[in-house]
Amino acid sequence: MTNKITTLFNIKYPIVQGGMIWVSGWKLASAVSNAGGLGLIGAGSMYPDVLREHIIKCKKATSKPFGVNVPMLYPDIEKIMDIIVEEGVKIVFTSAGNPKTWTSFLKEKGVTVVHVVSSVKFALKAEVAGVDAVVCEGFEAGGHNGREETTTFTLIPMVKEQVKIPVIAAGGIGTGRGMLAAMVLGADGVQIGSRFAATLESSAHINFKNTIVTVKDGDTQLTLKELAPVRLVKNKFYNDVQELYKQNPTKENLIELLGRARSKKGMFEGDLDEGELEIGQIAGLIHEIKPVKDVLKEIVDEFNVVKSLVISV
Repeated sequence: MTNKITTLFNIKYPIVQGGMIWVSGWKLASAVSNAGGLGLIGAGSMYPDVLREHIIKCKKATSKPFGVNVPMLYPDIEKIMDIIVEEGVKIVFTSAGNPKTWTSFLKEKGVTVVHVVSSVKFALKAEVAGVDAVVCEGFEAGGHNGREETTTFTLIPMVKEQVKIPVIAAGGIGTGRGMLAAMVLGADGVQIGSRFAATLESSAHINFKNTIVTVKDGDTQLTLKELAPVRLVKNKFYNDVQELYKQNPTKENLIELLGRARSKKGMFEGDLDEGELEIGQIAGLIHEIKPVKDVLKEIVDEFNVVKSLVISV
């Protein structure tokens, strides 16, 4: 399965594991890379010294390429970038910020840079900034999301029409069928988050993993748009947010309710009531917690079977 993405990252399959906060540690990233995809360590929930530890462990656990996802709103961004370069990481996915800020710095160090976008406008800006590819994420995705609320199904062909660099589809993809659909629409590869969150190697708490496999359609919703749009499972915390909205809250009121470390409390510590549980709509198709290698094999096998059926028709 050789194409622009497998060539860019030197991987077997054009499948990237999303760099999710509190979920994507070295165990998950190395397992995905060993299975033929591109594993990403999620730096967004790591202090600099913790990230260095995960990178070192990931290098010991796999000889395959892996990368780091870096939300650029991170307060210690300079330290994070220095550690990435010092430890010889050659692939970085940036998000939540202006790609111009760090792309040149990284590329000068021989790093392949990919930026996550939610619109055609930002895809074009990322291309001008010099990134090697873009991840186009539709609002089906879990976690923090674009304000445009553009679906993956419409975003991918619109971006593909405008940019020349490779396009990776994300949001609502967790099966071989979904992967094939994204690539028919013009994607060169896919980024999958939620499906890998519900794996044995994911660093998510078992309570959260068990919640993922029970989620059905309509059980998640995009909210807190005044702060940063985020897709959450509807739990007690989500309901508290909705009750607050009935009072016409200020931004400060929402920040006060959110407090600190809500996502850690939910996804990493397993508090299903007061924690923030970030997962994508595709969770409705996730029914079992499995090893990464099995998940990736299922996706690839289904992709190949469905592709052959489509071609035969």
